[in-house]
Amino acid sequence: MALYIKRVYDAPSEEDGRRILVDRLWPRGLKRESAHIHQWAKEIAPGSELRRWFNHDPARWTEFRKRYLLELASPEQEQALDDIAALADRETVTLLFAAKDVSHNNAVVLQQVIERRTKS
Repeated sequence: MALYIKRVYDAPSEEDGRRILVDRLWPRGLKRESAHIHQWAKEIAPGSELRRWFNHDPARWTEFRKRYLLELASPEQEQALDDIAALADRETVTLLFAAKDVSHNNAVVLQQVIERRTKS
């Protein structure tokens, strides 16, 4: 299994495998034609209220993570996470995010959750 996270603004590479955008909003200034995104999984992105509350404030990271994990427990999100985990069992998957902070963003949480669901 290979599951990576990467800023959507970084140049795509062959090693990315299947590129999945995991943000609810389309990244500012990024043209769809040049994004090289295979899938937009906005259904597993944080809800608008949580996203606005967090506002990428590292001081809120622990609470954001806790609240986000609760959001991810709904049946729709569970199925989407299982689908991505199954995909990651077969091929390389890169979760794409737009945040500048590479340590405190929803893709970090998603990577941990999906890795626990994979067979590898």
